[in-house]
Amino acid sequence: MNDWTQDVVGRLAEAREPAQVLTQISAAARSLGFEHCAYGLRVFVPFTRPETWMLSTYDERWNRRYMDAGYLEIDPTVVHGVRSREPLVWSDELFRGAARMWDEARSFGLRVGLAQSVFEADGRVGMLSLARSSEPLTSAEMRTKDPMLQWLVSAAHRAFCRCCGSSPLAGLEPLTSRQIEILRWTADGKTSDETAEILGLSKTTVNYHIRNIMIALRVNNKNSAVALASRLGILN
Repeated sequence: MNDWTQDVVGRLAEAREPAQVLTQISAAARSLGFEHCAYGLRVFVPFTRPETWMLSTYDERWNRRYMDAGYLEIDPTVVHGVRSREPLVWSDELFRGAARMWDEARSFGLRVGLAQSVFEADGRVGMLSLARSSEPLTSAEMRTKDPMLQWLVSAAHRAFCRCCGSSPLAGLEPLTSRQIEILRWTADGKTSDETAEILGLSKTTVNYHIRNIMIALRVNNKNSAVALASRLGILN
């Protein structure tokens, strides 16, 4: 760990509130040549109402416009970020399908940037975006700064997760190894009879475990149990 990372780690350790974390990440970003930063955390449970939490150093007028215009739903960096860990550099081509949003963002000095996500096993996804108003990102700059950028993305995610609420697994009763095994076979489309035969159990025992799984996960049927367990990484 070099002096720069040690300094950032020390400052983040003292941060207790999201705004304090943002201040320290912003300072680290500036040292890497970026004027602004933004962090978003998406929790995909419940399925119909995934929660997104965001904090940034962007102009507040842009933050309000972004939310009021519904840009969160069409932002190509978000579309990419919830599916991939690969870093994404902003470009005209990237924002071709959201040209109005791109024009407005640039009017607030957000012209050059990159974004990268971190995926948690429990279904949470955090994305850090770094931006500046000029000086395009060159291949040479990316090669030089990539280790520090990668480290900062992970450090920011850990620090914000510490301050921004608990895992969706919190409060759920842990499943036993047998319950997980049965749920995996259920996810593969096996019936209770088939699962019982595979595992050398009775159908009654399998159904008993399935009922307890539903209670532990707070769902009403086994299909919902499979879906939720899969989303939360329990079946991995």
